[in-house]
Amino acid sequence: MNKDIGKKVKELRTQKKMTLKDVSERTTLSTGLLSQLERGLTNIATDSLQKIAQVLGVDLTYFFTSPTKKESYVLRSYEKEVFQVVNSRFIHYHLTNGAPDKTLLPRLVELLPINSEEDISQYAHEGEEFIYVLEGILTLFINNEQIEVFPGDSAHYNSSTVHNWANYTNKMVRMLVVSSPNPFKM
Repeated sequence: MNKDIGKKVKELRTQKKMTLKDVSERTTLSTGLLSQLERGLTNIATDSLQKIAQVLGVDLTYFFTSPTKKESYVLRSYEKEVFQVVNSRFIHYHLTNGAPDKTLLPRLVELLPINSEEDISQYAHEGEEFIYVLEGILTLFINNEQIEVFPGDSAHYNSSTVHNWANYTNKMVRMLVVSSPNPFKM
């Protein structure tokens, strides 16, 4: 997914005859971040991608493949599809048929284990998030605090508070994540 978004950013930027520096100046994002994004080497927060979309003259949804719209209110467990894999550690599944019509984006997220010495950078973005741990022990970084979240525990916070997640155990963490804004809403 990162490579697809980065590729689309680069294609639009070159079509508009803009340099990385041009986009950087208009979005206040560093040229290094933009270069890494175009090469599929980094993730980007939705609000930062929104800035890029505005500068390049497209809607945010241009960068995403919209899920197939179905008329059913129910998404069966066997219909669930992998939507995104981030850094080979986060696997995202959409839990709705109608993402473009909804304000909230419900997802099942699976976190694979990582080395506990790995540096986790926190970030902030627009909106709010609710997480509910189904399985495993999640390490939640929020407002420069590190908190272990166990199965059955939940957290609800404004996404404008710096945050991130990690799995420092040797087993997978599975959690329900509901967030807004929904980047796929049309």
